[in-house]
Amino acid sequence: MRLNQVDLNLFVVFDAIYQERNLTRAAEVLNLSQPAVSNALSRLRSSFNDRLFVRTPQGMVPTPVAENIVGRAQEALQLLNTCVQEGDVFQPEQAVKVFRFSMNDLSEALVLPPLLEHLQEQAPGISLSSYALRREEVSKDLASGVLDFAVDVPVINDPNLCHELLSTETYVCAVRQDHPSVKDVLSMEQYLALGHVHISSRRRGQGHADIALNQLGYTRNIHLRVQHYLSAPRIVRHTDLACTMPTRLAKAFGLKGLSLPFEMPKLEWHLYWHKSSDGDQANRWLRESLLSLIP
Repeated sequence: MRLNQVDLNLFVVFDAIYQERNLTRAAEVLNLSQPAVSNALSRLRSSFNDRLFVRTPQGMVPTPVAENIVGRAQEALQLLNTCVQEGDVFQPEQAVKVFRFSMNDLSEALVLPPLLEHLQEQAPGISLSSYALRREEVSKDLASGVLDFAVDVPVINDPNLCHELLSTETYVCAVRQDHPSVKDVLSMEQYLALGHVHISSRRRGQGHADIALNQLGYTRNIHLRVQHYLSAPRIVRHTDLACTMPTRLAKAFGLKGLSLPFEMPKLEWHLYWHKSSDGDQANRWLRESLLSLIP
């Protein structure tokens, strides 16, 4: 099969079906009728001599052939889209667009307030959508264009992604201002005597503070595990528990932040985007804006 024998619009339909796993929803996304989507799928099946998607109670499940081609197809669509847009001059004050981010609640608190204030002044027609993805999904969604940016620690290793340092944070031990046993200096003995709140999206496992302590032969007393960064400060503010958290988060909630009695790596936030979007004018404008806004 040669490229000039295939209608490239069929790959747009292929990607929509893959993303939605439903012909009706794919048709809605593409603003087409369902028969038109069904016809496009039939033509794709003929071109690849494969069913590509199998109807099940869980939706349209991709076949191994579909799984094998989807990554390159999505990258090609993204590149074509970038080629079309690269020649355009992006005018933020006139743009009407949605940028989609993958972030957790802490990075949302860091990124969204200054970015939204900037957009309100410079690009009122631009809106944002933020949701948390598993790290193994980020690369795929950035490649397909479903996602525009991700904000995460520097652990995503994909040669097809670009990234830049967005922010660096130090950690402190945060307690309430009127804590009965913690003054202005914290010793290792006092730190270990406190009950601690541990923030993690995982059900079990150690955090960076635990790893640093274990290397010194110490273990802290974790009294509570929570999955969201923004719930921990509220808990600390109303209990005698302590939480090792970024300095900016402790200040935002009026907590007493004390220097840790041991060395701990700084928290780095990186901004990720797919290399196929690197030359896109809108993508470039937003990331340059964001990199200049976050201290």
